[in-house]
Amino acid sequence: MLCALDLDGPVVGFELMLDALPKPKARKSGRARPALRASDLPTVERDFAFVVDESVTAEAVMRAAKGAEKTLIGEVRLFDVYRGEGVAEGKKSLAIAVRLQPTDHTFTDAEIEAVGGRIVTAVAKATGASLRD
Repeated sequence: MLCALDLDGPVVGFELMLDALPKPKARKSGRARPALRASDLPTVERDFAFVVDESVTAEAVMRAAKGAEKTLIGEVRLFDVYRGEGVAEGKKSLAIAVRLQPTDHTFTDAEIEAVGGRIVTAVAKATGASLRD
């Protein structure tokens, strides 16, 4: 396919090789992706900093946080790893951001606090973490 444009200025031309475009990926097992659950309700983001043993991975902390409330937690991401003053030898601080996505109503402060408490409990149980002061 060869095209040229002249809009009262310089002429622009390009050639597009349609047969060079990659083929779509084949489906593997016939399983379809689940339907997108979009919500027009505002999300809430909470940050948590946990002190854990040096051997605890960030993945373990994030997985435990996500598992605390699977239907309401949209995303968990690590944004800081700290070792140093204020954190004991052999420990590290892992800071995560948790995005809460309501599905049918806007969260109240009490609901946000309750989910936060479940996150702290789940991470502590799974990794031995404690909240950083």
